[in-house]
Amino acid sequence: MKISILGSGAWGTALGMLLHQNGHQVTIWSTFPAEAETLRTTRINPYLPGVTLPEDMICTADINCVQDAELVVLATPSFAVRDTAKLIKGLLAPGIPVVIVSKGIEKESLKPLSDVVAEELGDSVPLVALSGPSHAEEVSRGIPTACVAASKDVTAAETVQDVFMSERFRVYTSTDLIGVELGAALKNVIALGAGACDGMGYGDNTIAMLMTRGLSEMVALTIAVGGKRETLAGLAGLGDLIVTCTSRHSRNRRAGVLIGQGMDTQAAMDQVGGVVEGYYAVAGAMKLAEATGVEMPIAGELYRVLYEGKDPKLVLRDLMTRSKKAEHGDLAAKQWVNT
Repeated sequence: MKISILGSGAWGTALGMLLHQNGHQVTIWSTFPAEAETLRTTRINPYLPGVTLPEDMICTADINCVQDAELVVLATPSFAVRDTAKLIKGLLAPGIPVVIVSKGIEKESLKPLSDVVAEELGDSVPLVALSGPSHAEEVSRGIPTACVAASKDVTAAETVQDVFMSERFRVYTSTDLIGVELGAALKNVIALGAGACDGMGYGDNTIAMLMTRGLSEMVALTIAVGGKRETLAGLAGLGDLIVTCTSRHSRNRRAGVLIGQGMDTQAAMDQVGGVVEGYYAVAGAMKLAEATGVEMPIAGELYRVLYEGKDPKLVLRDLMTRSKKAEHGDLAAKQWVNT
């Protein structure tokens, strides 16, 4: 199968390696001609040190590469998804699936990325979100990994499952597109907080607390917009949350560590390099929470640190001294009292 990957970052390149190993003809597109030329001549992506691109993998800055593609993988940063979708409008053959591996919420519209792409390409294009605990550094080296392919079109999800699945990369399917997309976006927010806790010298108890209560916020917002609770208990929710909050590969966690150590937000992101998606996701998440009436105290505090300059050392105090609550809401409290 001819596959075009739009986005030459670590994730797009790692998936290109996987798909090439699965026997597909892969083209990686970069919006920057100089970057595409560097990949073509050196066969090295600086974000994946030690990984060499196969000689027959095509690297280009020509967006027309999608014209003869049988499947397109959208792997740009979340903020570039709409502009990239506009570029390929009218170039795709009818019925060609677009696999969205970018993770985020569009800040301006509060829409999941599948809605953004659908607005630009039309409802007739099959859209699939592929997500899960899957660091590019490990996928590119063939380390066993599992993800979930979610789509409203079951056939499209099963096609992606067939194309991506290998002995080292297992793919499950789902019809909960919005749940998978929100899980992918929101876990980056919590990972920034987990990193900040590490940077401030807190222990395992604190990070476990943050992850668990952060997952509760992720579930609440997902259900409010029509997603399923069980999706957040799976690979695209809990699985991705664990790996992003704890792994040395996580840019969100590493940025959080620097912020917890006292570094300015922008300086921390610059030092980490690449895109820190949680920075963008938290802004969209807070607007979406306000629109749906969902309470997200952890995400709210992280927003204040990232966008308003709040001292992260004050965040945990403010979270820990919130009013007393039952773990699962007022109903749980009443049931407990009456037993």
